Amino acid sequence: MLYFVPTPIGNLNDISFHSLEILQKCKLFLCEDTRVCKSLINLLNNRFNVAIKPLKILAFHTHNEKTFLNSIDKDFFEEDVVYMSDAGMPGISDPGQILIEYAIKNNIKYEVLSGSNAALLALVSSGLCLKEFIFMGFLANKGAQRKKDIEKLMLNPYPSIVYEAPTRIINLIEEISNIDSLREVFIIKEATKKFESKFKANACKVLENLKNMDLRGEWCVVIAPKIDQFHQNILCEEDILELDLPLKVKSKLLSKINAKSPKENYQKLLLS
Repeated sequence: MLYFVPTPIGNLNDISFHSLEILQKCKLFLCEDTRVCKSLINLLNNRFNVAIKPLKILAFHTHNEKTFLNSIDKDFFEEDVVYMSDAGMPGISDPGQILIEYAIKNNIKYEVLSGSNAALLALVSSGLCLKEFIFMGFLANKGAQRKKDIEKLMLNPYPSIVYEAPTRIINLIEEISNIDSLREVFIIKEATKKFESKFKANACKVLENLKNMDLRGEWCVVIAPKIDQFHQNILCEEDILELDLPLKVKSKLLSKINAKSPKENYQKLLLS
C-alpha cells in the first residue's frame, strides 16, 4: 500500500492522528528531501510521544522521480510505503503527481490522506471565493513566460491563487498594479506559523505595505477576478470559426484557447 501523507505547512499541531498512525506503521519512506523528512520525524516523535522509526528513507523529487520509477519494479510497493513532500499536500506544487500516475497505471493500491494546504487556507482567509477558483501554483521565474502568466491570471474569471517566493513577491504585485491598480489582492506569508502575516486591499495599497514589510517567508497570493471585463471580451471557438480569415490565421487563434497546436487546428479546418 502506498500512502501520500500531507505534512504541516508551519504549525506542527496540524498533523492529523491518521497521519501519525500511518507514519508509525510504515517502514519505507519516500520524501522530497531526506534531511527535512528526518528532522520532521524527530519533531513529531518528541512533540506527540510517538514512535516513527522508518528502516529506510529514500529521496523522491522532481529531479529523480522518473529515473527512480524506471529503476524499480511495482513489487516495491507490496510493503507499506509513505510518500511525504517537505510541507503541505503532495502533488500540489510539490512532487507526487507522477507517483500517483504510476500507482494508477500499475494497479497499486494507494491512499491520499487529508491535511494542510496553503492554497485553500489562503483562499478561505481572503474572503474572495464564493464558489469557483483557479489555482496557478508558482508562476514562471522571469522573462516573457512570467509576463504571460501574470497577464493570464489578470484575465481569469475566478479568484486566482498563486504561490510566490520572497525575492519575487514585490515584482508580482507591481506587475498586477501596473495592469489594474484597483484590483483586490490578498497576501499571506508564513501561514499557521508564529509570525504569520496577512493583508487585503487593492494592488496599489498592497504594494505600498509590502515595501515596509519583512519579506522573508513563503507567500501565497489571491487575486480577485475582473468579472465584467471577462464577460465582455470572452471568445469561444465558434466565434473564431465564423470570422472571415485565412485558415492559417484561424488555426493560430484557435490554438490560443483550445491548447491544440496551430498545425492540428489547421488540419481540422481543412477537413471541415
